[in-house]
Amino acid sequence: MSKTRFDAISKSHERQRITIEEKGRRSELFGINVFNEDRMLQYLTKDALESVRSAIFSGSKIDRKIADQVAESMKTWAITMGATHYTHWFQPLTGATAEKHDAFFDLLDGKALEKFGGGQLVQQEPDASSFPSGGIRNTFEARGYTAWDPTSPAFIYGTTLCIPTIFVSYTGEALDNKAPLLRALSAVDDAATAVAKYFDKNVSKVNATLGWEQEYFLLDKALAFSRPDIVMTGRTLVGSQAAKGQQLDDHYFGVIPDRVLSFMSDLEKECTKLGIPVKTRHNEVAPNQFELAPVFEEANLAVDHNLLLMDVMDKIADKHSFKVLFHEKPFAGINGSGKHNNWSLATDTGVNLLSPGSTPMKNLQFLTFFINTIKAVDNYEELLRASIASASNDHRLGANEAPPAIFSIFVGTQLSGVLDELEGVSQGKLSPEEKTELKLNVVGKIPEILLDNTDRNRTSPFAFTGNKFEMRGVGSKTNCAKPMTVLNTIVAKQLQDFKKEVDTLIDKKNLKKDEAVFNILREYIKTSKRIRFDGDGYSDDWEKEAIRRKLSNNKNTPSALQVLTSKASIDLFKTMKVMSEVEIAARKEVELETYIFQIQIEGRVYNELVYSYIIPVAIEYQSALIKNVMGLKDIYGAAHKKLSDGQLTIIEQIAEHIADMKKLSDLMTDARKSANALKDINKKAYAYCDNVKPYFDQIRLHCDKLESLMDNRLWPLTKYRELLFQK
Repeated sequence: MSKTRFDAISKSHERQRITIEEKGRRSELFGINVFNEDRMLQYLTKDALESVRSAIFSGSKIDRKIADQVAESMKTWAITMGATHYTHWFQPLTGATAEKHDAFFDLLDGKALEKFGGGQLVQQEPDASSFPSGGIRNTFEARGYTAWDPTSPAFIYGTTLCIPTIFVSYTGEALDNKAPLLRALSAVDDAATAVAKYFDKNVSKVNATLGWEQEYFLLDKALAFSRPDIVMTGRTLVGSQAAKGQQLDDHYFGVIPDRVLSFMSDLEKECTKLGIPVKTRHNEVAPNQFELAPVFEEANLAVDHNLLLMDVMDKIADKHSFKVLFHEKPFAGINGSGKHNNWSLATDTGVNLLSPGSTPMKNLQFLTFFINTIKAVDNYEELLRASIASASNDHRLGANEAPPAIFSIFVGTQLSGVLDELEGVSQGKLSPEEKTELKLNVVGKIPEILLDNTDRNRTSPFAFTGNKFEMRGVGSKTNCAKPMTVLNTIVAKQLQDFKKEVDTLIDKKNLKKDEAVFNILREYIKTSKRIRFDGDGYSDDWEKEAIRRKLSNNKNTPSALQVLTSKASIDLFKTMKVMSEVEIAARKEVELETYIFQIQIEGRVYNELVYSYIIPVAIEYQSALIKNVMGLKDIYGAAHKKLSDGQLTIIEQIAEHIADMKKLSDLMTDARKSANALKDINKKAYAYCDNVKPYFDQIRLHCDKLESLMDNRLWPLTKYRELLFQK
C-alpha cells in the first residue's frame, strides 16, 4: 500500500507546467459563450427582446409564441458556436447542479434536422424521483419539472447550451435552491423599493447584489487520489500534522506557484468566456490554499456563476493534474475554506443603498437600510445560522480564523458611535435645533467617518465593510442560494414592518417623514443592540456574554436546523411567499438526511482505514521490531534487554494503539447500527452527532500516533507534508 503513496509522490514531482497563451483582452472575451443582452440584440426580434427584458425586470410571463422565437434564436446562435446539445441546468437539493442533455438533432419524416422549440426552452421533465425531496413527492412518481429562468442568461459549456432553470414537483413545490431564492429576491425588491421611495421617487426596482469569495485547496491529482478518505469524503480523516504548517504565515499573499498560476490563468479565461467576472486571485493563509473572487453581481446571477465556477474549476484542475478540494476543513490544524458572501442592495437608479452618501439625506437613506439590516439579523440570527449549517462546515466554524457559530454583527467603533448618538434622538417631533444637530453632526459626518473605518473583525460572522455586509460563516461547499434566500427574506420582512411603522407615525402622529424615520430607527437601535459585537468571537467570555444576550449558539448542524420549522420561521416564509410550510419541512428533512449520510460515510471510511490500511502495516512494522529484538536476544542473551529497550517500548506502544483503535472502531460501528435503527430523522441526526461522530477524533488520535511511530517507508497514506507542500 505504501507503493501507491510513493508512486503518487513520484508522479507529482514529474508534473510540468502547462503554458497558457493569453490571446485577446479579457474585455473582448467576456461573455462570448453567453446568450446575453448583446446576443439578444443580434438574434431576437424587437417584440421578443422587449418580452424577455420585461420578464427580467418585472417578472412578467413570456408568451408561448415569443418563447418559440427566443428558442429558435438561441438554437441558431448555439449551433454557430459549435453546440450540439441543450440542457436545463438546475440546482436540486443536493447542493450541486444537475443536467440532462438532449441533442438538437431530430428526425421528421425520415429527414435529419436540428430542432429546438419554445416548449423545450420553457419546460423539461427530468426524473424527480432520484433527487432529494424531503417527502414532498412519492418515489414511485417520476415527474418533476424544470422551468426556464430568463433572469439568468443561457450559456454554452463545452458543446452544450445550458439553460438555467428552477426545479419543481408535479404539484408545484420547489425541489431546488433557485426557486425560493427568486421568491426572496422578489420580496426584497418590493419591500426595499417601497422604502427607497421615501428618499427618491424615481426608484422602481431594487436588486440584491452578491459578491462571493471562493476559497479552495489545490492538490496534485495523484496525491489526492492516493488517499481514500479524500476520494470518499473530500477531507483527510487522519493525518499527523506536518512540522511546518501555516505558523510562519509565509504562504498568504505570497508568490503564486507556477503550476497553480497556469491553472488560474486557464480557469480565468474559461470563466471570462462564460461571463463570470472573476477579478481577484491570491494565495490564502494555509499551504496550498487559494482564493478567487469576482466583481459583485445581481444575487441570482452571482449564485449561478458560483455554482458554474465550481464545475469549471474541477474541469480545469483535471486538465492541469490537480484536484480541487472545496471541503470546509480538509486538513486538521490549519485554516479551513469559506465563501464569504458580500451582500448589498442597489437601485435601478444606480445607488448602493448601503453606501453612505455625500449629503445628510443620502446618509439618512443609508442609515435606514443599514439599521434595518441589523434589526433583521437580530430578529432572525438563528435562522441565518441554520442557512450555513452542514456536516462539513461544522468542522470549520470557530476554528483557525473562521467565525464562531454565534451570530453577531460587527460595525466598528465609529459607526457604533453614530448609532449611539442616534439612540439619543428625542422622541416625537424634533425642534429645528435638533434637526440641524442631527443632520450636520451625526448623519452628515458619516462619509468622513468611513474614510477611517475600523478594521474588519475576522471573528465576526456578519460584518459591515464600508458599503456592504459580509456574511463570513458561509462554507466553501455551500450553495450561496441558501444564505441568500434567508438574508433577503428577513430583510424584506423587516423593511415591510419598518414602512408600516413609519407610515403610521406620518398618518396618525402627523410627524414629518424624516422625523418618523428617525423615531423608528432610534427604537430599532435600542432593540437590536444585543446583536452588535466588535470583540473577540473566539473568547470564552463572548460565549458567556452571548448567553446573557440570549443569542443562539448552535454548534452542530442538527441543533442549528431545528429553527427551520419553528412557528416564527414558518410564519416568516409563508408571509413573504418564499416557501410553504411543506417546502420548509422538506428542506429540514433533506438537510438532516444529508448530514446523516455524510457522517455515516465518514464512519465507514474510518473502518476501512483502520482495518485495511493502518492495522495491517502497524502489525507488519511491529513484527519487524519483534524479529529485531529476538535477533538481539540470540546474539547477546540476557544483555539484549538494555540494547532493545527502545524497540520494546515502541512494540508496546503500537500494540496499545492497535488495541484502542480497534476497540473504538468497533464501538463506533455499534453506535452507527443503533443510530440506523432509529426511525425519527431528528433523533437519528442527533444520534450520529452525539454518539457516532465523537469516536472520529478518538480514532484519529491513535492513527496519528502510529504514523509518528512507524517506519516512513511502510506508512500507506500520503502524509500532510507531502500533500501540502508539493507545488
